[in-house]
Amino acid sequence: MAAPRPARLHALDGVRGAAALVVVLYHASLIARPFADDGTARLIWETATESPLKLGFAGTEAVQVFFVLSGLVVTLPALRAGFSWPGYFVSRLVRLYLPVWAAILFAVLLVVAIPRDSSRVTPDVWIVNANITFPDWALAFDEATLMPVTYDTVNTLWSLRWEIVFSVLLPVFAAVALLLRRWAWPAAVACIAAMVAGRVLDERPFDLDALVYLPTFLLGCLIAVRLDEITAWARRRPRPILWLALFAASWLLLIASWWTRPLVPPSSTLGEALWGLAGAGAAGLILLAVCSPLAERVLQTRPLRWLGDISFSLYLVHAPILATLAFAWGDENWALVALAGVPLSLAVGWLFHRGVERPSHRAARAAGRRAERAFARVTA
Repeated sequence: MAAPRPARLHALDGVRGAAALVVVLYHASLIARPFADDGTARLIWETATESPLKLGFAGTEAVQVFFVLSGLVVTLPALRAGFSWPGYFVSRLVRLYLPVWAAILFAVLLVVAIPRDSSRVTPDVWIVNANITFPDWALAFDEATLMPVTYDTVNTLWSLRWEIVFSVLLPVFAAVALLLRRWAWPAAVACIAAMVAGRVLDERPFDLDALVYLPTFLLGCLIAVRLDEITAWARRRPRPILWLALFAASWLLLIASWWTRPLVPPSSTLGEALWGLAGAGAAGLILLAVCSPLAERVLQTRPLRWLGDISFSLYLVHAPILATLAFAWGDENWALVALAGVPLSLAVGWLFHRGVERPSHRAARAAGRRAERAFARVTA
């Protein structure tokens, strides 16, 4: 019999916190990118991005880690006896949408308070293409639905769209994971193959983003349905060499499309296929977090736990803050933007967590309980 599982896998908070910080550093690096085209700056940029060092600011790949995490932690409660689906749906949507709406309001008010002059920044780069330059309330209301494909008010909301899709389809994902429980490893390989195919065939002639991202959630679901066996197997005897190998393999898979760039063009079929392996690397890092005692200890250190606590809030507020500073000071001052913007994002993220996210959690729990009672009355 597997040993009792802890009520919460605290090491996963550390993973979430580290991934959120990586996304922040990634967006800070995008502000610097236009100034790394020549000489020493170009050499430094290529060394940092076209090598394993890219892990420190692999933002899009870090989102894959979030997706696997969501698949795991959202599925686990659904596997327990007495789980309420009506309560889940209401609670989950409230928990996601309330902070999103507050973040959109925060971003628009930032633009109202500190107007943005697009002439201060490099044209046709992330800072201009993925951030609003004037208060656009119609766009804000549209993006608040989390239905658009791209987002300019709060650039990071593109991933929340997929979180909503997964959350609504959780009964399907959980059922598929349970059905494939005995064949979890072949199913995981099929998920990875689907992500690679989705990336290679994207926009030929259809947008296949769903094939790129939704299997990543299913990887987390597959881990959830086999979690007891996985952790019991990991406890049988110490395997430090195995965990080191898993970390190295996951690291390299997560950013495979980057460190191979000196040899493989990113827009080539092979380059796209390598990007499709990011979900496999993300799943490997999650397995490491729940299996390796050393990884668990590192991920439960106070700084990473704190980052994990504020990770969602940090994810929501940092892009508008970095954009505001870049527009105000000019993106040629990218180092100053990063030095001020990253700690400011951490501080505002903490305030947002305290003032918006935690109350949203309470509201979500209350709404979920009301939905459970209402459903019980209707079905009584």
